[in-house]
Amino acid sequence: MSVNKTSAVADEPIDVLIALHPKFDILDLTGPMKVFTTAAHDFNDQSSKAFEVTIVGDEPKVLSEQGAIIGSQITFKEAHERLEDFDILVILGGNSEEILKAEAQPLGLINDFAELQKRDPGRERTVFSISGGSLFLAHEGILSGLSATCHPDFMTKFENVCSDAATRNLQERTDVLEDARYVVNNLRFDLGDEDENPYIRRKSDAGRRPSQTARKGSMSFKETGRRESIARRAAMRLGGLRVITAGGNSAGIDAALYLVSALVDDGCAAEVSRIMQWNWSKGVVVDGLDV
Repeated sequence: MSVNKTSAVADEPIDVLIALHPKFDILDLTGPMKVFTTAAHDFNDQSSKAFEVTIVGDEPKVLSEQGAIIGSQITFKEAHERLEDFDILVILGGNSEEILKAEAQPLGLINDFAELQKRDPGRERTVFSISGGSLFLAHEGILSGLSATCHPDFMTKFENVCSDAATRNLQERTDVLEDARYVVNNLRFDLGDEDENPYIRRKSDAGRRPSQTARKGSMSFKETGRRESIARRAAMRLGGLRVITAGGNSAGIDAALYLVSALVDDGCAAEVSRIMQWNWSKGVVVDGLDV
């Protein structure tokens, strides 16, 4: 992949890096992975897959909390060296107490991915946590000044970790949303005015099928020839890094479908949902319109 790639969607699949840690939750992995590996630009063409998934772990085989063993493709050392290759970093839940206590991976990978975006805001990147994985983002200060959610059972601890990180780093506090399936921060597009933005719904649009024009960063936006302001992206928190936190295990599937809709198009997300026989529950998109 070219390091000069600016959009998460170009002429090649979007590169997803999923980080495994000891006793990760298996559903946090398999749900979003099924979404990403099913998505395609043309479902009749197997060569048009929209995402390429790579799994990173400390060991060649990583034991999940449920007892299943998953093979990793690269080590964390290799992942750090190749971090510029990836568009999306996925952080799973499970075994959060031990990871936070030991300050083990994937904490270092999260921090380096965020720092990479700050240095290179011209590239579109996303960090996406599921369930207790939000605790790892909070610990690294990624969620300071943003809105976020976590698994309902960890909400009190999540609020405490967010508060501790804000105090430790002298940063703004996190707006914790308890009832959201997922929360999206740092959108890749401006809302703009009615004449410019396809997501502004006019009264005259009532009863008509919404436009399939996709968001910035998607193939549809790329084909319009319009350009996003790199200066505006650089001025956003974390250099414009898109930050998504999903609540419980199954909410990771909903958030992954959001990413498909944002980076490919709505039709692709709808088809993936149909194939999986999944009823997509929408989450919260901060300061923007949901797909």
